[in-house]
Amino acid sequence: MRLLFADSLDESRLSSLRDAGHEVIVDAGLGADDLPGAIAGVDVLVVRATKVTAETIEAADQLGLIVRAGAGTDNVDKVAASAKGIYVCNVPGQNAVAVAELTMGLLLAIDRHLADGAADLRNGVWNKKKYTKADGVYGKTMGIIGLGDIGMAVAERAKAFGLTVIAERKHGRSPATLQRIRSIGIQLVDSRDELLAQSDVVSIHVPKSDGTIGMVDSAFLAALPDRAIVLNTSRGDIVVAEDLIAAMDERGIRAGLDVYPGEPASATADFESALASHPNVVGSHHIGASTSQAQDAVAAGTIQVVEAYAAGDVVNCVNLVKEPLGTCVLVIRHEDEVGVLAKVFAVLRQRGLNIQQMQNQLFSANGAAVATINVEGTVDTECLDALADIHEVIDVRVSGC
Repeated sequence: MRLLFADSLDESRLSSLRDAGHEVIVDAGLGADDLPGAIAGVDVLVVRATKVTAETIEAADQLGLIVRAGAGTDNVDKVAASAKGIYVCNVPGQNAVAVAELTMGLLLAIDRHLADGAADLRNGVWNKKKYTKADGVYGKTMGIIGLGDIGMAVAERAKAFGLTVIAERKHGRSPATLQRIRSIGIQLVDSRDELLAQSDVVSIHVPKSDGTIGMVDSAFLAALPDRAIVLNTSRGDIVVAEDLIAAMDERGIRAGLDVYPGEPASATADFESALASHPNVVGSHHIGASTSQAQDAVAAGTIQVVEAYAAGDVVNCVNLVKEPLGTCVLVIRHEDEVGVLAKVFAVLRQRGLNIQQMQNQLFSANGAAVATINVEGTVDTECLDALADIHEVIDVRVSGC
């Protein structure tokens, strides 16, 4: 395969791909506008921050996989990728510790005035009287919005600092997630308003989506106590800048921010932001995942995703349908012979039944297999009889119709 890495990755991590016979191209200078002209003949595209636009996807002639070397995938046009049957995969959880460490660093920096204090010292100013005024975080309550890998890692560290950690009760969490919530000691509350009302600190760890853009608005901030601390290390567009500035001016709200609305896309640039420069903000430069430990873990995870794809497996895919589709489920036990499924598909096509999802699994004795096929339409008796009449079909069952 031909693999294009449009952002830098540790060269030592690429040797296994080259040893496997893949052509590996690394061009960290490629930007979003350059990719359409560089994507021809590429089977796998790996990006970190570079945007993958619909134009790039339309220009691709062999592309089957886009890997985001990190967790969030909002820099990839997933709608365009899905329309062309291109997998979009990520590397979740590998930078969770790094982001959690920065989150706690921002909290402590706000409480202990570390940024202003360091600036005064560098300017030759000693002001112990001013900087002894701090609340301390022990015994405070932190509300966490978003209990993914990063939110959990923040909760673990917050508990170690003696904070009470609360989160919203959600339906559909896995048993493993609920067990981790219990083991960390996170207390669950019934609503967002209840969480905000109780939080001295609220830490946000959600992906960018239609449901989260502008989430931290005037109503959100009004539900917080005066002088509460807002921590955002997720995405800048989660916050309505004007509303946060007003809350800081009028109610003493404080903020620790690693991300900002309208932040530069490049690594270095001029950046004029009323939010970032506000005296109640302690900020960093979108560096939450930027530790050597995190980048090494992300690089290793990226290589694993590519190697799995080369072996015929797709892991961490974010643009496949998760829920079952179709109106009927056919379970067909059949002999493991060439052409059996082609005969099955021919019967389904004759009756206008569209296959939505399918899985075919072999038994260990290499004698039979079972195909589970979700179809759109009604599977009637005539269809079942036609399937059963296929010589290599052992048994046919249907459910859901």
